[in-house]
Amino acid sequence: MNRKASLSLIFITVFIDLLGFGILIPILPTFATIKLNLSEFSIGIVLAVYSLTQFLLGPILGNLSDRVGRRPIIIGCLFLNAVGYIIFAFTNSFLLLLVSRIVAGIGGSSVAVAQAYIADVTSKEDRSKGMGMIGAAFGLGFVFGPIIGGFLSKYGYEVTGFASAAFSFIAFLFTIFFLPESLKKIKDGIRIKTRKLIDIPAVKLLFRNNKLASLIIMFFILVFSIANIYGTFALIGYKKYHFTDMQNGIMFGIIGIVSAIVQGGLLRVISKYMDDKKIIVAGSFLMMLGLAMVPYAGNMTGLIFVTIILALGSGSLQPTMLSLISKNTSESEQGFTLGVNQSFSAFARVLGPLWGGFAFEYIGYQYPFLTGAAFTAIIFILSLYYLPKILQVAKNQT
Repeated sequence: MNRKASLSLIFITVFIDLLGFGILIPILPTFATIKLNLSEFSIGIVLAVYSLTQFLLGPILGNLSDRVGRRPIIIGCLFLNAVGYIIFAFTNSFLLLLVSRIVAGIGGSSVAVAQAYIADVTSKEDRSKGMGMIGAAFGLGFVFGPIIGGFLSKYGYEVTGFASAAFSFIAFLFTIFFLPESLKKIKDGIRIKTRKLIDIPAVKLLFRNNKLASLIIMFFILVFSIANIYGTFALIGYKKYHFTDMQNGIMFGIIGIVSAIVQGGLLRVISKYMDDKKIIVAGSFLMMLGLAMVPYAGNMTGLIFVTIILALGSGSLQPTMLSLISKNTSESEQGFTLGVNQSFSAFARVLGPLWGGFAFEYIGYQYPFLTGAAFTAIIFILSLYYLPKILQVAKNQT
């Protein structure tokens, strides 16, 4: 099978699976509140457990896929995803909800293996385009999934669980019957290097490079600021603005649509007129403004406007900062540097929901968003006064 066909098949697989993931995004916090009577901090724990599972299992499954092949790991993960969603459909306790998210978190690690699959079937020249397909699948899943989830929740939360399971099971069957193995046989005498969760000595060495350390820390702050609102955005919609699950789904869908537009073409147009530094300055300002305004939007119309501002900022920041990290890394260290950045990002996705849930419950519903805005302000200040020095150093070295 040619590379183009393989890329199309892995894109379809990931997209179908992420539809199931997207369905639960807007309804999980309200389900936990209405049906299980969980506190906001407990909801933060549920969301953090999912990210923590992926943080811990991602490198292990990636290493296993190097040994046994990508296809069996993807098949197993998709099956576990379906199981996790079925458990959710029958959830009647905090413990069972945690179990469902842990199982789904293991299954969700298939995305990292899908990235390895793309690396197998693309040349270095086409690698970034191939990886962009994963981002596109995420974006589309994030657009349609929440809207479907909001609609289905009218018929019962268990229906959303079964629907999510159905999408993952379809992807599971699709992979079994259509997706070929991408990993070529390893020649005798060549051993695969085992991946570590975090290679501490190597990270210390990397962080001696001040410009790379600064960029990775800035990206960590960005992910933490967004992760703050993973659960609290739906909660503020339900508790402050009195939204239905359908209205929450629409709000998440708007974030997905705007982000897809920005990353799918608008950013390339903007980059013709603005350099990386200006894009980061503008993006961090918009994101900071959007986060700060979420608790004070007034009504759905106001929140739609605020959400668009937030999505414009975050949608332009993430790819630009990733690109900047890559540009400031030597060719021989690309994989390691981006891997370290991914590990720190995963940890930020664990801390964000924990703080967001804690702040919502114990400090006030405004504070997850105000905290995110305050941290984003750090990126804004650094991009104004410190980032030009980093870029100048990189320019002098090229």
